[in-house]
Amino acid sequence: MVPPIATLIANPLAVPDHQLASWFHAHLTASFAAFLEVLSEPGSGEFIGLVLAIVVAVLLWKKKWPALITLVLTVPGGTLLNEAIKLAVHRHRPFIDGPFVDWSGYSFASGHTIGATLLYGQLAIFLLPEIKTRRNQLAVIFTTIALVLLVGFSRIALGAHYLSDVLAAMWFGSIWLAVCLLFVESMRRNRERNLLH
Repeated sequence: MVPPIATLIANPLAVPDHQLASWFHAHLTASFAAFLEVLSEPGSGEFIGLVLAIVVAVLLWKKKWPALITLVLTVPGGTLLNEAIKLAVHRHRPFIDGPFVDWSGYSFASGHTIGATLLYGQLAIFLLPEIKTRRNQLAVIFTTIALVLLVGFSRIALGAHYLSDVLAAMWFGSIWLAVCLLFVESMRRNRERNLLH
């Protein structure tokens, strides 16, 4: 039997992974878990699906086709990529169950975190060119980063993911976001060149 990919790759974060997971698991209370679930909600599939549907409707209404293509490639595409990674790595969650949580599925990489990275990162990229002041641009960037970090933290503290699951999701999400932007920009430039000839 072929061992899972996770067993073939050395994890330099193995010690902090287990230390953090064990500490939060030992200190998780009902009220803290309820608070963490609120922090986690902006990364849930339902919440992201709702925001995505609203933004898609706005882009369709305004006929902003390149932005629409970018959004659809980025968020659903990245989410599917993450599911493929989960199946390939086959890493179990830090804790299958506990007094306040009950998890199923695989751990690497964090679906909530990559969803937040992709959606809110893409929305920030849409907003930044429309914002005139540097101060407001920095506010959008800070808010986006804070939102993603809070979602990631909540997943670790709830015992759904290891630290490395969350960091990997942020990294994969950022790379996928960049790849999609470059792809759509390349399509736009090719289209402009074709129109000139």
